Amino acid sequence: MSERWTPKSWRQKPIQQAPSFPDAKALADVEATLATFPPLVFAGEARKLKRELAKVAAGEAFLLQGGDCAESFLEHRADNIRDFFRVFLQMAVVLTFAGSSPVVKIGRVAGQFAKPRSSPVEKIGDVELPVYRGDIINGTEFTPEARIPDPRRQLEAYRQSAATLNLLRAFATGGYANIAHVHQWMLGFVKDSPQSHKYQALSDRISEALDFMRACGIDPELHPEMRTTDFYTSHEALLLGFEEAMTRVDSTSGDYYDTSGHMIWIGDRTRQLDHAHVEFFRGVKNPVGLKCGPSLKPEELIRLIDVLNPDNEAGRLTLITRFGQGRVFDNLPGLIQAVKREGRAVIWSCDPMHGNTIKAANGYKTRPFDAIMSEIKDFFAVHEGEGTYAGGIHLEMTGKNVTECTGGARAVSETDLADRYHTHCDPRLNADQAIEVAFLVADLLKKERSGKERRTIIAAE
Repeated sequence: MSERWTPKSWRQKPIQQAPSFPDAKALADVEATLATFPPLVFAGEARKLKRELAKVAAGEAFLLQGGDCAESFLEHRADNIRDFFRVFLQMAVVLTFAGSSPVVKIGRVAGQFAKPRSSPVEKIGDVELPVYRGDIINGTEFTPEARIPDPRRQLEAYRQSAATLNLLRAFATGGYANIAHVHQWMLGFVKDSPQSHKYQALSDRISEALDFMRACGIDPELHPEMRTTDFYTSHEALLLGFEEAMTRVDSTSGDYYDTSGHMIWIGDRTRQLDHAHVEFFRGVKNPVGLKCGPSLKPEELIRLIDVLNPDNEAGRLTLITRFGQGRVFDNLPGLIQAVKREGRAVIWSCDPMHGNTIKAANGYKTRPFDAIMSEIKDFFAVHEGEGTYAGGIHLEMTGKNVTECTGGARAVSETDLADRYHTHCDPRLNADQAIEVAFLVADLLKKERSGKERRTIIAAE
């Protein structure tokens, strides 16, 4: 690590997953233009999120992070944003009641336009082209022209992120997030679900709590805390030229913040200690995430934590584990033990999506619902065994009724995948599957809370 950090010091480091733009001047012009645009988020919002995440690190709140695998320019519509936000709120309400603690809500939205890829090329038949890297870089169409990285796409990504943020802020503060509305949507889901008996008890508890509050004269329409919510945005900060252009000095603190999103994270393919992404992240003061895959060793993780969170600040760093079904017990305990031994303040969150991608017999990429839940259950079980807090989940999901992940209560089969397979990159949980995950995680949270209470009683005795 260089002694002096600047927003552009990453340019002196090796870099992975970086597109090759053919017109260097056009790229520089776009980045210079972006640097003049207003921030998408504000430093004060990022600091507030960090305070909320500090509660997660302390075991006093739970992190729900989720959204699209890669946002699409063509699917940028108000109804898509609304449907995603609606499902997200339902999930958060279920988790709040189950855990009896606040849920910190962070969307993979308003900036999740770039995707790392396992191969730089894609081949169909005898034709080989550069791989699609997300709408902020190139196009999905399998043509040589579409696959050329175009810097002007960054301007469109900025505009769409700004519009998405504007609508999300209106939904979060304008009454759409009213808990009574959210619960009515929940009742509809429970009534229509083939597994409704699994979810009825928790749904009844929420109904009883709302009825009790109304009987006490507490009307959600008159209490802002019951009709508004805090909602934050996040994305993988893969395209560092864009992120540098959006990095500004906060006038109140003098610190640098990446104003492209409240939280940004480093992917499992770009977390090399001496490379560009770690260099950029170490200097911005946003809450940051680090994806942790099977190749990450405990000693390497400690070195990364020391670089990314040298002050051991609670709420600064979220470790997002992604191992795959059946691999959690082989990989997670060693990481947890190292972090505990070194006394590092981190949040542990589970990404059960990226390690469970398979190819169906009909050629579609998919993710089995049972594999997703298996990884989540193992994540909670390991933390219980280690006496640490399973602090969050990180999902790729949509508010639409797509057929991309198999399984779930409505039993999407491999033959169903072709019906509504709309993703441009990786398969996402549909609305029903996402809410079902929330109910199943709710059971795990209740068990986790009971175990914590038992340990507290034993310690007191």
